[in-house]
Amino acid sequence: MCGILGLVKKAGYGYCPDVDALRVAANYLRRRGPDDFGIWTAHDIVLVHRRLAVLELTEAGHQPMESVCGRFVIVFNGEVYNHLKLREQLPEQQWRGHSDTETILAAYRHWGVECLHRFQGMFAFAIWDTIERRLFAARDRMGVKPFYYHHDSNVFAFASRPRALFSLVSSLSDELSPDGLRYYLQCGYFPAERSVYASVRKLPPAHYMVVHEGQVTIRRYWGFQDIMPEKSWQHCTEEGLVDELDEVLSNSVRSRMISDVPLGAFLSGGIDSSLVVAMMARHGSGPIKTFTIGFEEPEYDESAQARMVAEHLGTEHHSERLRIDDLLELMPVFTEEFDEPFFDHSAFPMLAVSRLARQHVTVALSGDGGDELFGGYHYYQIVDALQPFFRLPRRVRHAIAGVIGVLPRHRAKLLAGALREPSSDAAFAFSRSISKDFDGLLLPEANRSATDIRTLFAKAAEAFPCELSAAERGMRLDAMFTLPDDYLQKVDVASMAFSLEAREPMLDHAVVEWAMRLPVSWKLRQGTSKYLLRKLARRYIPAHLIDRPKQGFGAPIDRWLRGPLSAWARDLLHESSLFEKLPLSQQRALELFNTHQSGARNVSSLLWALLMLLNFVAARPHREG
Repeated sequence: MCGILGLVKKAGYGYCPDVDALRVAANYLRRRGPDDFGIWTAHDIVLVHRRLAVLELTEAGHQPMESVCGRFVIVFNGEVYNHLKLREQLPEQQWRGHSDTETILAAYRHWGVECLHRFQGMFAFAIWDTIERRLFAARDRMGVKPFYYHHDSNVFAFASRPRALFSLVSSLSDELSPDGLRYYLQCGYFPAERSVYASVRKLPPAHYMVVHEGQVTIRRYWGFQDIMPEKSWQHCTEEGLVDELDEVLSNSVRSRMISDVPLGAFLSGGIDSSLVVAMMARHGSGPIKTFTIGFEEPEYDESAQARMVAEHLGTEHHSERLRIDDLLELMPVFTEEFDEPFFDHSAFPMLAVSRLARQHVTVALSGDGGDELFGGYHYYQIVDALQPFFRLPRRVRHAIAGVIGVLPRHRAKLLAGALREPSSDAAFAFSRSISKDFDGLLLPEANRSATDIRTLFAKAAEAFPCELSAAERGMRLDAMFTLPDDYLQKVDVASMAFSLEAREPMLDHAVVEWAMRLPVSWKLRQGTSKYLLRKLARRYIPAHLIDRPKQGFGAPIDRWLRGPLSAWARDLLHESSLFEKLPLSQQRALELFNTHQSGARNVSSLLWALLMLLNFVAARPHREG
């Protein structure tokens, strides 16, 4: 796990950063790669690498790395778990070490772009061809590792985080993206290709790019969007399908246990992390190190359940018990490491558990992805229940929504809002939105010039098989957007803040493809979420340890905003100079704050997203574009 950055200048363009400027830019990646630092330059190309040594701890793993033939140079962030098997398929050569970086170089030299189809892992890398003077870059299938870039008529630059780009390209404008802001205030994240900046983009998951003679070409190389559920699996035995899932997930976990440094796992006590740890225990040669953050407040504490799972599996368990307000001490790390406004408050406990794990290991496996692939979120059951209503005439559906909307409970009003949407995909977008029915934060001209989450989801869903249910479509939309741009970004940034590599066995492409083929009836059944995955977990762990209500991994933002963060929030919202830099209504922002403070309604998600945006603008130095 590492940090990468690079710059390709157009022929005749004079600017190229000096070594001191490169070191400043690379310094922003120091926590991603504290173990080694390297620079490779030619007259029109610069490649920089910060290394966290996990495989091949010797100089044979140093980057930027040149191929044996000297033609190609790579900077690479991530892991390719099957790289030793790939070596068996490659022409014989004199290997200098056993790093996956060297394997990627050889694979690209032999197979070209097609090498991407052979890689099992998480990655963001760039390879410079010194003969063709062409840059080839790629990002892993599910978007576990980040790849930010900037392209204009003079330069192409890329980095593992935006802040490094601004040091690398001195002329880079920090103008905010209208599309990005609208998406952010609707769903709490910036969906690829967007970022908070108009001048900075993200390479989407499962895409590669070629930069040649000033032109950038981007292509998709893999996708799950059009995979059809297997109708014949409806008639398979439950035991047979559990066997298949056991094998495909077990293979993924086993492959992610390769490491030359200490390895462990996050353990919340829920189905996904418990199952991953159970499979690690089966394949490991000794007790697995597991890590949990516990809280004194029982409504946030999962440590007792995690401890019982750990005892059953015989792990070497480490738990840190905090007061929930202790997470506020991580605010400086949060502000320093998250380069874009980030609304997901579960970043705070993620930072805490990463800090704990790094005291004992360098690599930790996680259970992320199980909810999106196997139906773990309540949104899926909601849109599944609403789907029949979208077969009714619009006026009938609106009449039903009108009746539901007069009920006093706020959830009833939100349900009515979903029914007023034009389609089940739009209803899912509404249910996933953090703004829901609270409109007007963005000024009208900003709303007119930017697209919204409903349009984004509808366009993406055009690639789905028409036979998919509303719940299945929702899962795929989450796997395309919410998972990489919210949850995986959170895990990547929070773990890297403490130089910890996080691995995601649930997101191996073989697991994802299998999950997409699994009919929804094996995911949601009679009110039970993650039905088949739950059955598999029971093979390893007693049912009473995992069959419990889903508990979120988060912080009490609603309470913080009415308590210890109330004055801070009020001051930010009254700072008119911040609103002068943003297309936002200060009046509506204050109304949102007052609504939350009064207790009339919990709008903490949208309020926190707004405050993170204002805090971001307040913290960054102004630069002329």
